Amino acid sequence: MDTYRSGGSGGQHANTTNSAVRITHVPSGITVSIQDQRSQHMNKAKALKILCAKLYEIERLSNQSSRSKLRLEQIGSGDRSERIRTYNFPQGRVTDHRVGITTHSIDDVLQGEDLDAFIDALLLRQEMDAIASFSST
Repeated sequence: MDTYRSGGSGGQHANTTNSAVRITHVPSGITVSIQDQRSQHMNKAKALKILCAKLYEIERLSNQSSRSKLRLEQIGSGDRSERIRTYNFPQGRVTDHRVGITTHSIDDVLQGEDLDAFIDALLLRQEMDAIASFSST
């Protein structure tokens, strides 16, 4: 925190007192200078209030950007490459893109009857991924 003589009008009072205040936040490098009031204490209080507001705004923007980045990662883009399963009603086809299995009995899948092939393939893939991650460590 620095104090200095304020510029502008004020006559002898402005030339004799160090009423202007400059506060620098060292970690962020933000500097706030105030010379509005005649009192150094009032200028210091106002400068601290402005500095706190600027630091709060920087922190808020940082949190907001990190939150939006996390949301985008969770939501994804909706591309075909991110889809888990495709139901093609005109052809009566169901494709699970995680394991690459296609069946042509869409009615049975929707009724929950023909899910064993999908479940077995997913369990096998999960076991293979676990073995691969265990062997790589």
